[in-house]
Amino acid sequence: MTIRRRDFLQRTGAALLASGLPRFARGADNPGVYDLERFGNARILHLTDTHAQLLPVYFREPSVNLGIGAMQGRPPHLVGRALLDRFAIKPDSADAYAFSCLDFEKSAARFGKLGGFAHLKTLVERLRSDAGPGRSLLLDGGDLWQGTGMANAMQGADMVEAANLLGIEAMTGHWEFTYGESALRANLARFKGEFIAQNVFLTEEAAFNDASAFDPASGRVFKPAVIKEIGDCRVAVIGQAFPYVPIAHPKRFTPDWTFGIRDDELQKLVNALRTSDKVDAVLLLSHNGMDVDLKLASRVSGIDVILGGHTHDAVPQPVAVSNAGGTTLVTNAGSNGKFLGVLDLEIAKGKVADVRYRLLPVFSELLKADPAMQALIDKLREPHAAGYAETIAAADRLLYRRGNFDGTMDQLICDALRGEFDAEIALSPGFRWGLSVLPGQSVTMEDVLSETAMTYPETYLQSMTGGQIKDILEDVCDNLFNADPYYQQGGDMARVGGMAYTCTPAESVGQRISDLRLDDGRPLDAGKSYKVAGWASVNEQQGMPVWDVFARHLRSAKIPAQRGAGVTLKGVDNNPGIAG
Repeated sequence: MTIRRRDFLQRTGAALLASGLPRFARGADNPGVYDLERFGNARILHLTDTHAQLLPVYFREPSVNLGIGAMQGRPPHLVGRALLDRFAIKPDSADAYAFSCLDFEKSAARFGKLGGFAHLKTLVERLRSDAGPGRSLLLDGGDLWQGTGMANAMQGADMVEAANLLGIEAMTGHWEFTYGESALRANLARFKGEFIAQNVFLTEEAAFNDASAFDPASGRVFKPAVIKEIGDCRVAVIGQAFPYVPIAHPKRFTPDWTFGIRDDELQKLVNALRTSDKVDAVLLLSHNGMDVDLKLASRVSGIDVILGGHTHDAVPQPVAVSNAGGTTLVTNAGSNGKFLGVLDLEIAKGKVADVRYRLLPVFSELLKADPAMQALIDKLREPHAAGYAETIAAADRLLYRRGNFDGTMDQLICDALRGEFDAEIALSPGFRWGLSVLPGQSVTMEDVLSETAMTYPETYLQSMTGGQIKDILEDVCDNLFNADPYYQQGGDMARVGGMAYTCTPAESVGQRISDLRLDDGRPLDAGKSYKVAGWASVNEQQGMPVWDVFARHLRSAKIPAQRGAGVTLKGVDNNPGIAG
């Protein structure tokens, strides 16, 4: 059945586009999993937040992804059974494994790893061939160059080679900026596609000093958009880099650049593309995060589809958002190479007349590795392979990171910080990148680096008062649960070790965190000082890299028994953003 654009925008039932999701059993002879019905005259392929994962991975989706207020019960804030019900995904299926946290260990043994650039290359080529010559476009939404030890050591150069072979034609950025301008520009000089970002401008001082910019007159540092000829159609792709780079990361990496959402400039650009350039379709390649994109879609008209990233949300169906000019579809395509978004457009009479979208899990066991990509991966890894293969420890439990408040991998990092620095309390950032390790598997140095590899990994030990610790948690919590998405920067709550607290996400700013207690039950005294260890500070530190601290602690075999997250939640009963 063809789903017309008007039907797509009106229908919000769980069955919408569910037939586009693959169904298979591991090892089954099912070559048709990725056979999509031919539709439309332009195919857009979208991946995002791969975090430099060249090999297939295990990655557990969150069991806690809370939506508060107007966002409660709405994508992307659905997890577990609520997510399966909303998108008509059969429990105990391959789709349920890919999109949810349910029965993760059992399903991982059944369905195997996902992603991997050699397998992704095979799928991309197949989908492009099905669309026909000159009728497809491959886009990357950013966070491509960071997330592994190898990418960190090579400052993303390995991922540029892989992106070129994969055939990425345009990308935007986030963690790419944390390598600094010099490394960024060196990588872009080798990148065969276009780097686009309409929302990055020179600071006033940098502009006065004639700093390098794509458009010195406006101060735009990078090309804001590209127009691609797909068949007889003109498709504009606008880049939207992560808006909060100098806030979320050390400003020393981008001292001459200013970011922001800049929806006013975006509207002007969309209008110009529509009127002056006479494009038939406008896509926004965004690294805003899905909640931000949903608000932006309500404020900026003329965008047909937002291809979103940053918050690692794997959302099977687009969300339709009304605005002054009509409707915009908002998507988000997961992370770590697990998914490939397939957007098929029927473009007629100068506009998008019809749409089909699928978010395909990249099941590596169903896709043969592309020989050329596998050879490149092997070549890139060869100098590092021996060191990365070192076994550091064995996992006695499922190790994972993703979740609003805690993960077992983060618990171990906090334990390492406390143990190695003899600290009372540990703080670890709520990054959403970092893979999962199954019980019984070896934890290698490569695994340690997949949780910690970044350009400001230095650890620290300092004195903080109980009041300061509460203020830090309140600040991060407001970033996560502010009612206005434009004040959300993505990421999850800072992880804590040596203490526990109560969180009421729906409370107002400054009132969400309460009942802070040390592990022995003593309340945190607002005026008393405590020894606090941490890493990834935006202020420059001089301590050991966290991966060395973490690995040393794991080698010591001083691994504590599994414990709870140390967070008590209030006011979230029956919230479908919590599984179980």
